[in-house]
Amino acid sequence: MANKTLKERIIDTALHLFEQYGYHGVTVDRIVTEINASKGGFYHNFKSKDELLYHIHDVFITYVLNKAQAAYENYKTPTERLCAIIQSFVKVFHLYKPHITVFYQESTYLKPEYSQKINEKRDEFKQVIFRVIREGIAAGEFRPELSVEITGMTIIGMVNWTYKWYKPEGPMTIEQIADYFIDFILHAVLTEEAKQKSENIIYFIKNKQASLRSF
Repeated sequence: MANKTLKERIIDTALHLFEQYGYHGVTVDRIVTEINASKGGFYHNFKSKDELLYHIHDVFITYVLNKAQAAYENYKTPTERLCAIIQSFVKVFHLYKPHITVFYQESTYLKPEYSQKINEKRDEFKQVIFRVIREGIAAGEFRPELSVEITGMTIIGMVNWTYKWYKPEGPMTIEQIADYFIDFILHAVLTEEAKQKSENIIYFIKNKQASLRSF
């Protein structure tokens, strides 16, 4: 951690200690001792241990929200938008695995003012997905009988469970895992007509594998 800023070292060390000992089992003294820093240095970067826990939660939630909003702006069709959102959503479990582990272990300890901010961003992310599904149905790309809310929450729930089983050293890369999620979800939501369109079939696993074999 020699080349990292003090703030980054505090976060990395806190993640490690929170995972190992729990939020209440770790003091500010313990964190600064681990990195040979002062309490003044800690409080220069964070107002409190509570704010540090909030930052750990906020960083990955902000990532998925920003990526979802960018996907909506940068892609034209609901199918393209949904695929881009799923891809970045799955990737977060690789990029921020320690943050997410601490989130699920320690989120109950967030103070109400911090918890509210996190929940607002989670709701914004959810609403982006709902909007894409709603527009996909209206455009005739997604099955008209689908419930927007149930479909959206099913997608979120499936992808969220990745934190329980994903291992960076596993046989598949996070990008390959994202491809499987996209294939599975598109087969569930696309109309039969939309599944046959060339701009959509490129997202299916069998077509990606065939494309790779052609090189």
